[in-house]
Amino acid sequence: MNSPSLRIAAFDAAVAAARAHLARGEPAAALVQLERAHVLGQRDFSRHWQVHGLMLRAAWDLADSREVRGQLLRLALVPLGHLAGRLPQGNTGRSNVSAFEPMEIEPEVRRLLDQDAGPR
Repeated sequence: MNSPSLRIAAFDAAVAAARAHLARGEPAAALVQLERAHVLGQRDFSRHWQVHGLMLRAAWDLADSREVRGQLLRLALVPLGHLAGRLPQGNTGRSNVSAFEPMEIEPEVRRLLDQDAGPR
């Protein structure tokens, strides 16, 4: 069995940290981890979907209706973006940024993405 790429390992670590924050009742801290996970997992449909589902949960826990609506919209857009091949690189996935706008990627995350350039 192949070991996961460094990108997937970093994604898994960010999601695990986010889940731990959610379990402790810290949804704002979870969202920080989920933004990182979004950039790392966006190219993979199931990971992309998973992150938006967790973002929805964090938004619900925060009682942030704007973020809840934004995450519901993004969950609807995930399949369309993957089918069309139009995913804005670096986008953090939050409702405070356009769902269609590419964003700057921090250098450490860029290295992980570049090392694992193919879809999974």
